[in-house]
Amino acid sequence: MTETIFPQETILAALKTLNTAVFLIYGMDKFLAKIHSKRVPERFLLLLAIAGGSFGALGGMIFFRHKTKHWKFRVIVPLTVIAHLVLYLTYR
Repeated sequence: MTETIFPQETILAALKTLNTAVFLIYGMDKFLAKIHSKRVPERFLLLLAIAGGSFGALGGMIFFRHKTKHWKFRVIVPLTVIAHLVLYLTYR
């Protein structure tokens, strides 16, 4: 039996929280775009996806129909989802 610093349940809870926050940030950015207000930088949105929020980012893209025409988002976010799935399945 190997001991870890963070139990798997704690890591999954943190990832759920992160992905929920990322989903809401994508929604907020879509709202800001509609009212022509200051936006969340694209670099930050992509960084959130890469940092563990890829499921929330993909969900936000689909649900809010946001950033779906930008090639960076259409390529990087799905690839990040796949990478996160592979990491999860490899280390669970």
